[in-house]
Amino acid sequence: MKPAFRAFRPILIVFILFNAFFLLGKTILDKWSADQNVLILGNLILFIATAVSYYFYAKSLQNNNAHAFVRMIMSGMFIKLLLCLGTAFIYIMFAGKEVNLGAVIGCMLLYMVYTFIEVSALMKLSKRNKNA
Repeated sequence: MKPAFRAFRPILIVFILFNAFFLLGKTILDKWSADQNVLILGNLILFIATAVSYYFYAKSLQNNNAHAFVRMIMSGMFIKLLLCLGTAFIYIMFAGKEVNLGAVIGCMLLYMVYTFIEVSALMKLSKRNKNA
């Protein structure tokens, strides 16, 4: 198995576990006033954004050119930021006064979890790479 995919596996596991919790924990989510559908969709979007940025980061580790490395890192960060901000803006525009604050805070926490796991995985991957 490639080291890049092996390092990505924890991100995939977190995605599956959070989705299972969001699907099975409706009563807990209702107690926290968090919309189940918003959290599931937010988890999916964050997973996609993390996967795209992880791809750019992992690809940058293979490049000897310092400018290409910085360009790939910046591209990954920018894409993740734009995707998350765009999604939040669209949700707020469509939901209007019905924005579910519990779900928005939940998605912010998910963002932090995904970012922490992504950085941890990339640090392990960079230790193995002779170019990093």
